[in-house]
Amino acid sequence: MSSLKSNKNKKKFSPFRERLYEIIFEADTPKGKIFDIVLLIFILGSIIVVMLETVPQFNEKYQILFVVLEWLFTIFFTIEYITRLYTVHSPKKYATSFYGVVDLLSILPTFISLIFPGAHSLMVIRSLRLLRVFRIFKLGHFMVEGQIIVKALKESRNKIMVFLFFIIIMVTIFGSIMYLVEGAYGNPGFSSIPKSVYWAVVTLTTVGYGDISPQSGFGQFLASIIMILGYAVIAVPTGIVTSEFTKGYKKKKAKVMTSQVCSFCLKEGHTDDADFCKFCGGSLHMARDTKAEKNI
Repeated sequence: MSSLKSNKNKKKFSPFRERLYEIIFEADTPKGKIFDIVLLIFILGSIIVVMLETVPQFNEKYQILFVVLEWLFTIFFTIEYITRLYTVHSPKKYATSFYGVVDLLSILPTFISLIFPGAHSLMVIRSLRLLRVFRIFKLGHFMVEGQIIVKALKESRNKIMVFLFFIIIMVTIFGSIMYLVEGAYGNPGFSSIPKSVYWAVVTLTTVGYGDISPQSGFGQFLASIIMILGYAVIAVPTGIVTSEFTKGYKKKKAKVMTSQVCSFCLKEGHTDDADFCKFCGGSLHMARDTKAEKNI
């Protein structure tokens, strides 16, 4: 009852606006899938152009082509951004969301270049245009499975923080011991505890730059222990995240989820048989509801 009451207070849009919302924000319909494919092609194409534009040989030869393509991409993403604001019930909420900010950052640099045409500002404009790389984050719209990974990282953050705290203690202890051992041996590489801790971090993570190395027998023995521990260090956080990932995947399989996004609060995670948003109570089928009301 609370969901129905909350839904009555929600402002309903026209059927056209609701259908447009379903095409842009959802991928359950054929038109929605086509839109997502077209958007994916434009995103990848714009990223490729940004990368090729930084190659001097290509930029000199195809500079005009790059400019034309960039404006085509910018116009497309601008129309897409405006349309997204038009179709949602809370444009401000979408504009301040992560993907809303990314969408805005992906189109601003091209327009900013029109405001600063001066020769002295070319370097600044060039750096601003690099913000177009933010378009790669728009690929997040297509990463449904990525939500499970993000959730797994959030669920395991406390365990990982405890693990990192233990690692900090470990490298501090080993670094201090190596400072005493190698310092007494006269090794110039271990001239201070911070440098010794740096060596312990490099060794424990199995990076092994080789810029600092122990010379004494006991120091080499300790180094061998730290190297062996390094393999265990890599396995621990991997196991923690994998465990949470497996739990999240099982939950997802037990409860079938759709790519449907609530047009009121812009949140996902609804079951395939849901009629109302579990977060705000808004209808997930506003276009269908509006059409049914008109028929009545």
